[in-house]
Amino acid sequence: MSEIESSKAWYVLHTYSGYENKVKQNLESRAASMKMEDNILQVLIPEQETVEEKDGKTKTAMQKTFPGYVLVEMIMSDEAWYIVRNTPGVTGFVGSHGAGSKPSPLLPEEVDQILRSMGINPRKVDMNVEVGEVIKIVGGAFAGMEGTVTELEREKGKIKASVEMFGRETNAELDYNQISKINE
Repeated sequence: MSEIESSKAWYVLHTYSGYENKVKQNLESRAASMKMEDNILQVLIPEQETVEEKDGKTKTAMQKTFPGYVLVEMIMSDEAWYIVRNTPGVTGFVGSHGAGSKPSPLLPEEVDQILRSMGINPRKVDMNVEVGEVIKIVGGAFAGMEGTVTELEREKGKIKASVEMFGRETNAELDYNQISKINE
């Protein structure tokens, strides 16, 4: 991992509730106009798809997971920090103690969980498993068992495997980080 790669992190911005989209738009345009795209990398509004039934009709809508908060992936520098915290609609960084102190980034596990809940594969995992291959399950409810890969969902970082449990085949959906190759 390069030094730049390791110094980038996700931070949480507090915004006026209802202004999340405007903050995202403002921040992206400020990063572009101030030539800071190398430091301010991504801006995300955590959302989940919800299903509502109204008047007998089913409707899906995107609902903000954390209203009033926006995530930003950035390389923390004095200039990037200044640009982000002075973006209209941003009230501050979460994890900053004020008085000019830099904020604490989110832990990688926290970021992974948020991205996964949005249907985004947090890390591209390059595990060369194939359909039909027997794998060892190292995490989750099926940890310690072996399974046969039945389907690969590389974009989502998931695999489906058939696991024998109580004398019958059971289908399991697993993250790549929950499996390992048997011959490794």
